[in-house]
Amino acid sequence: MANLISNLSNEQKQHLCALLGDVELTLLYKASVHGYQASAFHQRCDRQGPTLLVAYNYSGYVFGGYTSVDYTQSGQHITDDKAFLFNVTDGGNPITIKVNSGRNARLDDSGGPNFGQQLFFCYNNQESIYYQAIRQGSFSLNTTTLYGNDTQLSECEVYKVTQAVSQVEDKSWRNVLWNEKQKQELMKSIKNYKPLDTSVNRIRILTIGPVGAGKSSFFNSINSIFMGRMTSKAMAGSSGTSLTTQFRTYPVKDGREGKPLPFVLCDTMGLEEQSGAGLDIEDISSILQGLIPDRYQFNPVAAFHPNEQKASRSASLQERIHCVVYIIDATKISLMSSKLEEKLAAIRKKVNSLGVPQIILMTKVDEACPLVEEDLQKVYVSSYIKTKVQEVSSRLGVPVSCVLPVKNYSQELELNLSCDVLLLTALQQMLNYAEDYLDDFDAI
Repeated sequence: MANLISNLSNEQKQHLCALLGDVELTLLYKASVHGYQASAFHQRCDRQGPTLLVAYNYSGYVFGGYTSVDYTQSGQHITDDKAFLFNVTDGGNPITIKVNSGRNARLDDSGGPNFGQQLFFCYNNQESIYYQAIRQGSFSLNTTTLYGNDTQLSECEVYKVTQAVSQVEDKSWRNVLWNEKQKQELMKSIKNYKPLDTSVNRIRILTIGPVGAGKSSFFNSINSIFMGRMTSKAMAGSSGTSLTTQFRTYPVKDGREGKPLPFVLCDTMGLEEQSGAGLDIEDISSILQGLIPDRYQFNPVAAFHPNEQKASRSASLQERIHCVVYIIDATKISLMSSKLEEKLAAIRKKVNSLGVPQIILMTKVDEACPLVEEDLQKVYVSSYIKTKVQEVSSRLGVPVSCVLPVKNYSQELELNLSCDVLLLTALQQMLNYAEDYLDDFDAI
């Protein structure tokens, strides 16, 4: 096993580790060495825990699948909601295809590895794959995109996937008080906040980020904290395209019958890589200047144009955006494409030109690091999270102090103290930055 040499490039390995979190990959099986027979595969890969299959074809595609459930030749259909197919071919954007909800991930038989009984590797003990089209199958895939319809394999490898031993810093790299008193003090400070400029009643905070990063979930999480229960006012979930299609302004109240709090969270369409899709950069400029009304329906192929009456005057300071927050998924930082990075850079340039302060919320930190998943209070002693904060700081060109790790509520049914403290600390920082903006604006 020690003599096995992986065919994965450093870029491909980086992409795969980003998909799987903080993991280590150990090469178990290499078809060119051990043979393409199903028996050879099972001899080396059965009962090894989570595994990653990587296939290479003669067209240069690098693709495969992940399963978190052991191979055991049980003959059973396997349910595995963590299973997915992928393509990490160099030079292209990584592709992931999750198993469809309620569908079996694979059949655990004595044959070669398969995913959803749709995609078979080392088919019939040969150097090939076979795809069986199934209506409403386990995976919704396009064979042209996944492997270029080239079914002849040049290599097939299987890796054992183990969670890396999370490195712990000698001391916390940020100081946070994880107790109920701190939560209550943060909530009191936010509730009692009054903008410096008396013409501004509430701070307007704009959230921007890629599809699925957690913009709408952030609002739902903040709203849940102040309502004292789980809420789902903004549409949130997982989708390949933005679930938010309108510009929405979400005020938050202090409890069900309470007064409105001194901030408004503004939600936008998610950013997408391709042109003509997702949020238009020119729309962002109009939002920042307070020209776009609530519930405006975005048009990805045409930017907003204010009517003549609106265009003839400048929006008031109250209508403008006072702080911009970028929502970035911690599990996908290393997978961020150059096109998306360029879009974010163009947006930051536009925001900078208007002098609006900017913060990055790094979401899904629990999914990115097993140590943090086990205990959210370890977020600031995790070396892995620290490296991710530094990475997003470097890639987006913002100071490390402006990158704040958080966990949104997604599947929880009850509030969590640690989660609340992180979210409220981030919100307090947004209000602090907005205050600086108002101060500078008044000085002009």
